[in-house]
Amino acid sequence: MAKRIFITGIGVISAIGKNTSETLSSIKTASSGVGAIEHLQTVHKGKFPLCEVKYDNQQLCELAHIDPKTSITRTSLLGIIAAQEAWRCAGSPVLGDGRTGVFSGNTVGGMDKTEHFYADFMQDPQSGDIQTMCTHECAESTERIADSLGATGMVSTISTACSSAANTIMLGARMIKHGLLDRAIVGGVDALTKFTVNGFNVLQILDEQYSQPFDENRRGLNLGEGAGFIVLEAEGVAKEEHILAELVGYANSNDAYHQTASSPEGTGAFLAMQGALKVAEIEPSQIDYVNVHGTGTANNDLSEGFAMQRLFGDNVPKFSSTKAFTGHTLGASGGVEAVLSVLALQHKIIYPNLRFKTPIEALGGTMIPETALLENQNLTYVLSNSFGFGGNTSSLVFKAYK
Repeated sequence: MAKRIFITGIGVISAIGKNTSETLSSIKTASSGVGAIEHLQTVHKGKFPLCEVKYDNQQLCELAHIDPKTSITRTSLLGIIAAQEAWRCAGSPVLGDGRTGVFSGNTVGGMDKTEHFYADFMQDPQSGDIQTMCTHECAESTERIADSLGATGMVSTISTACSSAANTIMLGARMIKHGLLDRAIVGGVDALTKFTVNGFNVLQILDEQYSQPFDENRRGLNLGEGAGFIVLEAEGVAKEEHILAELVGYANSNDAYHQTASSPEGTGAFLAMQGALKVAEIEPSQIDYVNVHGTGTANNDLSEGFAMQRLFGDNVPKFSSTKAFTGHTLGASGGVEAVLSVLALQHKIIYPNLRFKTPIEALGGTMIPETALLENQNLTYVLSNSFGFGGNTSSLVFKAYK
């Protein structure tokens, strides 16, 4: 059984960059990815700002080194780009030995293609290619990612709403811990779709302005798209020169409070954070920074705030929501924010919580996220939260290496 699990590779693509270096640069210059809708064909153009990846599908094919004539979903393209970057970062290890797993989380699968096919099909049953429907399920993109890497070990997909990618990281860690795998490429991906925008609009939690996570006057979230993957390797397998950080804690809970809302008192969030710290064998006081779920909705931020107050008492550590930069990337968010957590440890920085102005009164007016980039921070442990619909809550603890 592996005693320690190291992170040897990271890869990301989002509205603020096509790789880790661009992403970090955008955050350092406070460049948010929120903007007017350009690529998504939706009736909500001009109403809701989104965080779109700044490339069309043909350009994404070029980034993924895939023939633009290939029939492939935007979801798969985003996932391949981020996973391949993580693999290269890890030193391009051989993945065809059956001891490497690929686990990806997402919420809408290839719906970016199938929702267009469906509309045409309803007008003319003879139109379109019915094979398009094979890309609809969430697992199709995971298979594409694994194939692009040449991985021959276990391949699996998790779809637990916005905790999906965080749960793949836990699955990979557990598989390695029990000796079933030596290595796992884990994370998540989601592309924006009309279905997603329409669904969140019906829930009345989309912000028509740029979101303000953890602000008293928050109005809702900005949806985003992207992918984030990390490479986990067992102690004894990971090469010293590629170790970036260590995954030391992880936990999932489910308070089953509501289909689309967190419990008001943050029960699930508290249990997930408490469980992750227990696995890490550390005290709450040892957490140096929390990358909060922080969607900007009235329910989430209050619930998460109560949970943090319960866990940390009067000593809530520095925290911020990076969704003010990337938007809420749904099933990809746990992967994107895992990459950001590792970058924070590597570069000893704490990210700003953009557009914050007024503390939440119900939290006592004392919970103030970081509003400026903090550099030269003494970071050892970073806690990253990912909370999904149905009360599925997950937390990860990352530790600096050396």
